[in-house]
Amino acid sequence: MNMQNADQEEKFENLEESKAALVEKIDRLTVAMEAQETAIPALALMRWEEPTERTSYMHEPSICLIAQGSKRVFLGDDVFYYDANHFLLTSLDLPVTAQIMEASPKKPYLGLMLRFKQRSIAQMMVDSNLPAPRAPQEGRGIAVSELSAPLLSAFHRLVNLLDQPEDIPILAPLIQKEILYRLLVGEQGPRLRHIASVGSQSHQVAKAIDWLKENYEEPLKVGDLAAQTGMSPSTFHHHFRALTAMSPLQFQKWLRLHEARRLMLTDRLDAATASFRVGYESPSQFSREYSRMFGAPPLRDIKKLREDPMAGQAVAYETAN
Repeated sequence: MNMQNADQEEKFENLEESKAALVEKIDRLTVAMEAQETAIPALALMRWEEPTERTSYMHEPSICLIAQGSKRVFLGDDVFYYDANHFLLTSLDLPVTAQIMEASPKKPYLGLMLRFKQRSIAQMMVDSNLPAPRAPQEGRGIAVSELSAPLLSAFHRLVNLLDQPEDIPILAPLIQKEILYRLLVGEQGPRLRHIASVGSQSHQVAKAIDWLKENYEEPLKVGDLAAQTGMSPSTFHHHFRALTAMSPLQFQKWLRLHEARRLMLTDRLDAATASFRVGYESPSQFSREYSRMFGAPPLRDIKKLREDPMAGQAVAYETAN
């Protein structure tokens, strides 16, 4: 065996050892059928012991790893499948549906999510002297890439800190910066740098999404929103749809309906009150659009969620995050 093959074999063994260690760690730290925040800011661990139905939620800017199992995420007509050999990178807030594919009590789905802010990406670009991409980046604001040994190693060290809480304030920020750096210089780096670059079209779309999240109950004039981004309505619409797989009006509708669902499920508002709270003027229009979105009228949908603790827990968690 030559030296190059020996190095590759050792690297493979180290990668597999790191994966096995991460499985053991998350398995020990998680509770059945739950997604939980940790003592490390922005880091959440996930555990599910059976495959799930498709769940709709707002996916925050983050990197997601699977230690064990597999999952698929839907954005419009696009499907993003990932497992323990890949990671999912979401570069801006995106309405998605997701489904855990492989999970069982003996071999549960185990994963983690590390959220990040665009300003953290921008600061890392400055610290690392990484320029903004010259060409606009086409494609969705979500992508799957192969998991590298250095990136897995950084996550392994980050999760290990959960057993050393006294080290978290000092070491966790350093490891999180390392993770951002490896993302920026990796396959998805150009996409991430473009969205974090002030003035880029992707960055302006992200700002428009922030506005929609804060003002979803207000009447929406797409021309006014486009003007805030410095783009013409047609250019804004094109770039918004390219990143999110929906129009600004569809995005607003998604936000309204999911917030109304949360209000009915967790705050126990009736359908009419919830519809007015999120900006609808017509309860009948709200009921029609709700049925199209969730497959059942509000009362029937909420009744089903309350009767299914696992589904209700998933909705409550995802809408809160």
